[in-house]
This record gives sequence, C-alpha cells and structure tokens, in this order.
Amino acid sequence: MLIHILTPRMGNLISMKSHRTVRKAVIPAAGLGTRFLPATKAMPKEMLPVVDKPAIQYVVEEAVRADITDILMITGRNKRPLEDHFDRVPNIEFVLEEKGDLDKLALVREASNLADIHYVRQGDPKGLGHAVLRSRQHVGDEPFAVLLGDDLIDENDELLRRMIDVQEKTGGSVVALMEVEPAQISAYGCADVSEMDGIDCVQVNRLVEKPSPEEAPSNLAIIGRYVLHPSVFDVLEETGPGRGGEIQLTDALETLASREGEGGGVYGVVFRGRRYDTGDKLSYLKAVVTIASERADIGEDLRSWLKEFTEGTQG
Repeated sequence: MLIHILTPRMGNLISMKSHRTVRKAVIPAAGLGTRFLPATKAMPKEMLPVVDKPAIQYVVEEAVRADITDILMITGRNKRPLEDHFDRVPNIEFVLEEKGDLDKLALVREASNLADIHYVRQGDPKGLGHAVLRSRQHVGDEPFAVLLGDDLIDENDELLRRMIDVQEKTGGSVVALMEVEPAQISAYGCADVSEMDGIDCVQVNRLVEKPSPEEAPSNLAIIGRYVLHPSVFDVLEETGPGRGGEIQLTDALETLASREGEGGGVYGVVFRGRRYDTGDKLSYLKAVVTIASERADIGEDLRSWLKEFTEGTQG
C-alpha cells in the first residue's frame, strides 16, 4: 500500500512504502581524543569509563535496543582495547566462576554477548565522510545507522528507533537534530528545514557544516546519529575535501537532500531528550554524575554526598 504525503518544500507528492529494515550500524571510532590528553595517551577515548562501563559500550547498547546486532567499528592505531573489551576474557571469567561471583561474571560476559561486532581501520584520517565510506563493503546495498561514539543518548529515549521508522517510511536518509543556542551552532552541522504533515520528522532543505551564527539557517544542530540510504556511498566517492580539508558527511547529505528518486531526500528527527558529548570534559563529567546518581546501587549515596558537597562550596 502506498501512502502519499504532501511536503511543504517540494509542493508535490512523494510515495512512501515499506523498505528493508535497518540491520547494521557503523560506529566511527578512529579519533585521537586529544581533548582528553594525557588520559588518552595510551587509552582510546572511547574506553573512558562512564561509572563502570566504557563510553563505547553505551553506544553499542543503544544500537542493540533498536534491534541492530551487526555492528562495524571504524578504528585506527592504538584502538586494540576496543576489540579486547568486546571479546571474551577466559582467565577473568574462570576466576570469577571459581569464586562464585556470578554477578560480576555476568557483567564481564555482557559486553561480549551484545552483538556481532566487526572492525576495519580507517587508515588516513580524512574525516567522518571518509570513515563512513570505509564501511561500504560491510554494509552493502541496504540502509544503515551511524552512531558517533562521542554522543551518549539517554537509554530511556528511543531516538534511533524513531529515526529508523522515518527511514523505512521515506526511503531517504535521516539525521538527528537538536536545538542549540545560536552562539554554539558553529560547532555543528546546521540544518535548514521545512515542516512535514503526517509524519514525525522535518524535511531537510539544506545543510551547512559549522556555520557562523550569522550564516546559520537555523539553530538546529546535527548530532551524532544518522540512518543513511546506501546511495550515500556513491555520493561520498565523489565528494572532495570540505571544511577542515576533510571529507564531510554533511556535504554528501547536502547533495542527497536535493535529489529525488531512489535514495533521495534527507529528513530530520528533532531530539529533545538528554544527550552527553563525552568528547567534551564538562559534558563527560555531567554524564558520569547523572548516570551514577540514577543507579540503584550507588545513586542514593551519591545524591546525598552531592548535596553536602554543593552546600559546602556555596560562597
């Protein structure tokens, strides 16, 4: 059955039908993490702990909650700890089993049982668009999700599932958008959008990578979640270096936004939940404190201490 929706921007009808569901996710994780030096001198930034799990595990768990169990990580040099974390550790498991510490044993095994995880190196650090392009052979000719390892989305928010639903209905590509203060927009890709009727998304007319506040078409910033049609690979192959001398995924999506037909069109899901940028020191600390304060095992004691601490620092 075809459903027809009138889009304000295009002024014509687009057909919406069922598409192959999203089964695979790509997690770019090749960055150097220089903002967290010297902590990341010998440890990948993705392995920085958020309470008692590395940040990257929260991202993998988010994909799994959206029924994605085939994950490709785009890595680089010194990222071997990522592979080790999601692998089995027989010696630790044996010790825990012998001690009868079954709770810790379950936690250790949890990471290695989450999903079918693959790895490929990016090689030359040519930007996010290049990292996504490195996944082409694994993804093949089907829609896929991209989750940036720096972004943690609250586990109670179904952002990725909403984005997958929009991709299945439209057949295009989908970005996550978030309202930010106009002065902060220069740190993000920015979207010019139009409202749509009958579907929980907006139509993306134009994308601008890290514009100045004066040049920004809106205060809607692209955050680190994408659901992409495989046609993005052909566009990335032809996309030259953009801002910063890197191959920008935003530039490829700008091309798809104005394209009609198979794989054409870019849509946005506006996110209003809790998000943490674990590549930023302050946001990372907020993530640790917030997630810890909501834990059943330590949350009550932490909240009590935080109250005493903040009262003690007044003045």
